[in-house]
Amino acid sequence: MRKLKFYIAAAVVAACLCVSVPSVQVSADAATKEYYIGGMTAGFTLSAGGAEVIGLNEVSAEDGLHRPAEEAGIRIGDCICAVDGISIKTISDLNSALDKCGGKAVILRVKRGGDMAEVSVTPVQEKKSGKYKIGVLIRDSLAGIGTVTYIEKDTLRFGALGHSVCDENRNILEISNPSVYLCSVVGVNKGTRGKAGELRGLFMGDQLGKAEKVCAEGLYGTFSKSYDFSHLETVEAAPISEATIGKAIIYSTIDGVCPQQYEIAIAKVDSNNRDNKNFVIKVTDERLISETGGIVQGMSGSPILQNGKLIGAVTHVFLNDPTRGYGIGIENMTKN
Repeated sequence: MRKLKFYIAAAVVAACLCVSVPSVQVSADAATKEYYIGGMTAGFTLSAGGAEVIGLNEVSAEDGLHRPAEEAGIRIGDCICAVDGISIKTISDLNSALDKCGGKAVILRVKRGGDMAEVSVTPVQEKKSGKYKIGVLIRDSLAGIGTVTYIEKDTLRFGALGHSVCDENRNILEISNPSVYLCSVVGVNKGTRGKAGELRGLFMGDQLGKAEKVCAEGLYGTFSKSYDFSHLETVEAAPISEATIGKAIIYSTIDGVCPQQYEIAIAKVDSNNRDNKNFVIKVTDERLISETGGIVQGMSGSPILQNGKLIGAVTHVFLNDPTRGYGIGIENMTKN
């Protein structure tokens, strides 16, 4: 399994005992839904949607070397989704399907970019193992880190990331391992003009909950009831229409597991943006700029608060200026 970089920024709602986070004062209206504030990094495992080809190689058979996949036109980056109509989700699924062919040609259903195609390939029996192979190196899942934006206080439903999750070929990934794990940030590759920075994190093994859905607005699931929510602040959400140009704050984790508040400015509000780029934001907090250069990969989903209410989440960074980026309105996240 290879690490996947979440190419925009991210957020996870979690308790933190090691840092004192200033309280956010909100009105106590029993009729209004409340959300725990996020800001902690979490680890997710996502499916490649089949058996993704990451390399092409030779198969050594009794009569010499063969390259069946390459000769059939399979390319690196292709994703094998089915063999003779049988769905392929994992590496073992592909190996099992090839073993059953007995050396006869099979039809592979292959996803390439946004297109699907059928390719005929004749597996070759490897001399050493006796297994039928087509000469590909594959992977079936990818792992990455992000941040959970919020958790609904009553239902424990959470939202994270604020954007879809794609592989290097821009294919939207599916949920594979439904678990969400606490992640500790162990380092930062600082962002510079023309190159996005990134958080470097380690899975801690502490399960936070279950992921259930990934879509254009982010990743969603349910937090574990056994999780300790006692040290989390709660806020109400506000629609994009209440957001104004001016000061705001974000919660992000750039070291360890504890989120911190950082100051930003909202430079533009666009409630009708179809790509969920509802805010243009600028990092103004010198501490964050000093440590990360601004917004980096792994900060996507960091909750944005203004006037004591949750209004959105960080999503994208501007490559030409890492102190600036986009944010999604919280109403677009919570509709899922």
